[in-house]
Amino acid sequence: MKVYQFPCRQDNFGVLIRDDASGATATIDAPEEAAVRAALAATGWGLTHILVTHRHHDHIEGVAALKAAFGARVIAPAKAAEAVPEADQLVREGDRVTVGGLSAEVWETPGHCEDHVGYYFAGNAIMFVGDTLFALGCGRVFGEAYDAMWASLSRIAALPGGTQLYFGHEYTLANGRFALSVDPGNAALAAAIGRHQARLARGEATSPTTVGEERATNPFLQAASPEMAARLGLSGASAGAVFRALRERKNRF
Repeated sequence: MKVYQFPCRQDNFGVLIRDDASGATATIDAPEEAAVRAALAATGWGLTHILVTHRHHDHIEGVAALKAAFGARVIAPAKAAEAVPEADQLVREGDRVTVGGLSAEVWETPGHCEDHVGYYFAGNAIMFVGDTLFALGCGRVFGEAYDAMWASLSRIAALPGGTQLYFGHEYTLANGRFALSVDPGNAALAAAIGRHQARLARGEATSPTTVGEERATNPFLQAASPEMAARLGLSGASAGAVFRALRERKNRF
């Protein structure tokens, strides 16, 4: 798999993936038609597939135009069918998606929204997690789906530590400031923030991160930790309750 990442909109990441053997190329979401077209022009790649992670406008705005221009096959969550009428294939938990010789398992990862899915390319040790998990953070929970979000994050965190996670937005330094506020003594977190600052100073993106780094630094993945619960004044509370308290605190931060 070749991966080409590029900025979209104000703070979205765009991603193209390509199977060199077949020439098949997919965009992960379609945040902005012009940015995806520019990325295709820069790489010299065509566009054969669009893999949608969820229904939010800043991830699907370019779907219709890109499908019309390139004839790309649109793959979207079954629960987002109404929001993505251009979909050629609607997918659910456990389905498989292929882009040429590349193969991904569909994971339903609700919490940020009910229809959210991730695409796990196990053979490449890469997962595209959309807005479920960010470096040092996680997506906002809409509604009352805190338990669902905690389950989604826990499942991603159980992947092998070297798995690369490509996420949807450049929120990393803001996430880092919050993370330090609830986990101030975490040396791995401080070091990660330094690395992210250096990447941004070089004009690089902070995506992807890895499962191992997030397990060590992301406060939302530490909701089952007694130490985190104690810092929040929630000793003895369930991991789900601690996660909810963390996410609500981040909303106000």
